[in-house]
Amino acid sequence: MKYAFWPGCVSRGAAPELYKSTLAVAEHIGIELVELEAAACTGAGIISDGDPYLQDTLNARTLAMAEQMDLPLMDICSTCIGVHSLAREKLGNEDYRARINERLAPEGLSYSGTAEPRHLLWILLEDFERGALNHLIRTPLSELNLGPFYGCYILRPERVLGFDENPHRRNSLEAAIELVGATTVTYDGMTKCCGFPILTTNKTNSLTMAGTHVGEAQDKGADALVTPCPLCHLNLDAQQADAARVIQRKLDLPILHIPQLIGLAMGLEPEKLGLNRHVVDTKPLLAKAGF
Repeated sequence: MKYAFWPGCVSRGAAPELYKSTLAVAEHIGIELVELEAAACTGAGIISDGDPYLQDTLNARTLAMAEQMDLPLMDICSTCIGVHSLAREKLGNEDYRARINERLAPEGLSYSGTAEPRHLLWILLEDFERGALNHLIRTPLSELNLGPFYGCYILRPERVLGFDENPHRRNSLEAAIELVGATTVTYDGMTKCCGFPILTTNKTNSLTMAGTHVGEAQDKGADALVTPCPLCHLNLDAQQADAARVIQRKLDLPILHIPQLIGLAMGLEPEKLGLNRHVVDTKPLLAKAGF
């Protein structure tokens, strides 16, 4: 299997452990990644507030790069998959796509509408036979209770995320947790925003949101949260101490990105997955899992 790979900004900057774990898992299971090193940030839904045409141009450019390679596009970020999918929907309009392609032409790029953005989580659950993945599980995480944390963009809007054709995507994190042998902990905040989008404009509310979700999952018995979004990972892990102070309670819940979870169950060394780089200590979690 071969994919054009857009790692997103966070995994190549503030949280490189997510990039590291993705490469480790891809190599282990035989996925070949061709990184789009010249691709631009999706705009995270922020550029569109001021210039939606610019944001669509940036994302059409990335999709065109994948098309040029004749490869599907793999994202590891919920925000990226959401913004890429929204752009793809808008670019289904031929006149609008033609306008965008005029901007891409100087680079020799043109987007025809065939490139499909896919999240690593979906690829694992849809492109591999269940038996083949089960065969790769070397260290089942049967002692762990894990809370899914979807964040915003990988669940909505459903119309652009292929839910009609792939309804199981609504419960993809639960399926991944089941795959690795752990127990799913459900809680109200699992499909809500982590607070990252308002971190710089209203930090108190942002931290309250993050702390509330973490605290709720912790109270339900979760040993960690699992997320497909580096932005959620960054906010829930790096900001957790500040969130604890804002909501005035103890929080100590590790946050795992999806390839870290899968990699652990496949027997990859925790350091190879970047679990030694987290802000919230992962050693108690790893000890409970038998590492």
